[in-house]
Amino acid sequence: MGNRLIVFYGTECVKCKQVDPLLEKLEKEESVKVTRLEVWHDTKNADFLRKCGGASVPYLYNERTKESIFGVPTYDRLRAWALKK
Repeated sequence: MGNRLIVFYGTECVKCKQVDPLLEKLEKEESVKVTRLEVWHDTKNADFLRKCGGASVPYLYNERTKESIFGVPTYDRLRAWALKK
């Protein structure tokens, strides 16, 4: 799977909607690829969320570093997490 950043979200989740502009900025400025997986209406994605160590949304998972962020991070924290070597 490699260098994938995954954001697990719920369609109606207010905090998830707050993360969206940060992710869009990261994708644009750093050419980072983010995979968005909806978990409130998709049991397969919800199972994958649990496999990645998450229990609720928004949950961001970096497949390369195996590190995660729960909640709404600052842009600086998000960027450092996404680009960490």
